[in-house]
Amino acid sequence: MNERQSLNQINHTESMVFIVDDDAPLRESLGSLLRSIGLRVELFGSVADFMQYQRPDTDSCLVLDVRLQGSSGLDFQNELAVAGIKVPIVFITGYGDIAMTVRAMKAGAVDFLTKPFREQDLIDAVCAAHGRDKQRRESERHAEQLQARHQTLTAREQTVMTLATSGLMNKQIAGEIGLSEITVKIHRGQAMRKMGARSFADLVRMAEVLSARPASR
Repeated sequence: MNERQSLNQINHTESMVFIVDDDAPLRESLGSLLRSIGLRVELFGSVADFMQYQRPDTDSCLVLDVRLQGSSGLDFQNELAVAGIKVPIVFITGYGDIAMTVRAMKAGAVDFLTKPFREQDLIDAVCAAHGRDKQRRESERHAEQLQARHQTLTAREQTVMTLATSGLMNKQIAGEIGLSEITVKIHRGQAMRKMGARSFADLVRMAEVLSARPASR
């Protein structure tokens, strides 16, 4: 992937890049590189500074040094996950090893760059991170829309939808909840209409998305 291809995949007016590195000269250099290609960048000398920053609700990624004064970038990656902060991470380090790389990537890092790295490698990694964050945010928005539609269903329609998408036939559902088969058919049709499902297969996919959402939401 060349620089032009990478940049075409990023919305420069909205996407953010956060850089956390306690090496001030390097931090400024990376910031200048990414700003020079039109990206919005915020620089931080510590994870504490980053956590105090009010992050905008937009596509973003985090360029994070593995070794920071008083903390580990790998430990911070875990802290972000526990806190439910889903910003994609591109690790940079001058002391990388296989164990570090494996740990970071298994925990969801987008890339692990060992200094000195090529400028294009960083640009490509940032592009991939923004792409991942954009896809995640779009999926979450879609799930929220489905949840809102689901809330418009009556309790009976929700029950019929759950049983139907679990694989039960109308006759089985009727026996399960004590309704006539024709009434089940009506509830099922109403559920499809309110959910905006174009087919029953579409309704099944919607049910899968809804079931994957945290119970607290």
